[in-house]
Amino acid sequence: MRLVWKSLDKMRCLRKRSTIPFLGFLITFLLFLNLYIEDGYVLEGDKRQLREASVHPPSSERYAHTFRDLSNFSGTINVTYRYLAGTPLNRKKFLTIGLSSVKRKRGNYLLETIKSIFDQSSYEELKEIVVVVHLADFDLVWCENVVQEITRKFAHHIIAGRLLVIQAPEEFYPSLDGLKRNYNDPEDRVRFRSKQNVDYAFLLNFCTNLSHFYMMLEDDVRCSRNFLTALKKVITSREGSYWVMMEFSKLGYIGKLYHSRDLPRLAHFLLMFYQEMPCDWLLIHFRGLLAQKDVIRFKPSLFQHMGYYSSYKGVENKLKDDDFEEDSIDIPDNPPAGIYTNINVFENYDATKAYSTVDEYFWGKPPSTGDFFVIVFNKSTKISKIRIATGSDDRQSDFLHHGALEVGEKLVGTKKGKQCSSYITLGEFKNGNIEVQDVDHKIGFDIECVRIVVTASQKEWLIIRSISLWTTQPPSQ
Repeated sequence: MRLVWKSLDKMRCLRKRSTIPFLGFLITFLLFLNLYIEDGYVLEGDKRQLREASVHPPSSERYAHTFRDLSNFSGTINVTYRYLAGTPLNRKKFLTIGLSSVKRKRGNYLLETIKSIFDQSSYEELKEIVVVVHLADFDLVWCENVVQEITRKFAHHIIAGRLLVIQAPEEFYPSLDGLKRNYNDPEDRVRFRSKQNVDYAFLLNFCTNLSHFYMMLEDDVRCSRNFLTALKKVITSREGSYWVMMEFSKLGYIGKLYHSRDLPRLAHFLLMFYQEMPCDWLLIHFRGLLAQKDVIRFKPSLFQHMGYYSSYKGVENKLKDDDFEEDSIDIPDNPPAGIYTNINVFENYDATKAYSTVDEYFWGKPPSTGDFFVIVFNKSTKISKIRIATGSDDRQSDFLHHGALEVGEKLVGTKKGKQCSSYITLGEFKNGNIEVQDVDHKIGFDIECVRIVVTASQKEWLIIRSISLWTTQPPSQ
């Protein structure tokens, strides 16, 4: 352990750190925590030393509140919250939406954000969400005024258990003085972003057991219509695949979706490294440490930044997500399935990316007559519409020049995996695209496979940009 602390001391002396060295240190540090703490090899004195080594400055008594549960990453942090409005229900909801808000020098968008969440949700969707607002400002008069406004405008949502307003008391916060000035940020900027990390950590910690999934929003956004339905479709389409974080906006800490079971670890993580870097940078490291290598981002974006003035010093912030669409589009269901192809795949543009609802695509080498791309559903389903697009704006010649769309039944096992033994052709591709409506009215069976067949060889490579399927009834959750 002595070698570990020497390494830690050296790392703490470095004022400027690149992302890659920091990530290496991060991984090493977490591995030591798991090895020595979870397996019970650390004496109580070593545990105390470990906590103190993470503290800056070491003498801060308040900081001990933050890290006293550091030895249990899967457990919640022991914080006594103030309930400013509403109380949690006993029943778990599908989704918790978390907002953290502080007093701004210019502009205040919190009420508009809450209104957008509720207004853009149907009555059925409202039954499945709970919104938690963390008023993370130490100005208690400001907090009281905001609570009064929220209570006056959203009383029925509070009574129904759909809206909670909380506060983590100041005494549970670590020291926000004398922080490390990484990236040569000014002291007030470092203080702002460090406190923001702690604000979010306490919010995540509170929300751990309220629902199955958790969505982080900022307090100055507007939502697309029926965003919950879109979220559920994306979650269902990725059933059986591993993910840590899915993104429904490309901006900041807006529209980031997690499994609620991961919230305690994320809360601990933000607290451990609260002064190192901004939260949206820490999120990238957290996702990587939990083995999600690539960004999973859904398009179009479901949330838009609407604030004109930042919560930091009231500076102008005109960032907009150009992928945002406010009115709900015709979002596909894409039931859970296995994806197979005999077309040679280029690098990591594998077959599953064509079926994904995020911004990815399949890219294969020139296909030959008879080559196929097949989707095998986990269970047979009724399909109402199929839309497939190939090619891209960047590589306009890499589309399917000659191909047919088929649907199949009678699933059998083969040496190469499951496959349907009987197919019906629905149509031919035109200019690389195809859309077939009323599929369930044109065939007399529940579909087990959807297959793209190459009907003539081509010299050009093949991009399958998107495969979109709509079921006659949304998949049950």
